[in-house]
Amino acid sequence: MDASATLDFVERHGVVLVAAKGPVPRLTEAIAGEPITGSWWGHAKGHEIYEVLGTVLASDDVVVCRAVDGKVTVVHRRLWPALICAADLIGRDRLARVEQEHTARGHHVNHETPFPAWSDGASLLTASTMTIDDALEQLGPWVTAPRRAPRRRATP
Repeated sequence: MDASATLDFVERHGVVLVAAKGPVPRLTEAIAGEPITGSWWGHAKGHEIYEVLGTVLASDDVVVCRAVDGKVTVVHRRLWPALICAADLIGRDRLARVEQEHTARGHHVNHETPFPAWSDGASLLTASTMTIDDALEQLGPWVTAPRRAPRRRATP
């Protein structure tokens, strides 16, 4: 799946996870065209997945945050008003925009833009006229599903 088809996939589903398992579709599997076991980096289409993800995640039509269970989530612009309206239920901290920088030394550094600083005026205005029930209906059942407790790291 190329970047254009992948953006269409994100728009159609509205909310997707990049690679983690969860209650919404996985973007890496959509790009690969099949389920992926283990890391997508080791998949035969790993380079293609990387290239397409880079284009999609840089699109102005998506926000990358941690809305679904604290996992890297992509939300299409059409659902930004609903996301904004449901921010208190989802968790405002989970709605910070996450942008990943690849440094010259090969490290990945996350930069976050707090919610709602990343949102646009039209989405904020639409959200202000929306009911929470309308927002939840648009976003889907993942919003009200029981949340999993975060994993705790083993202490040495």
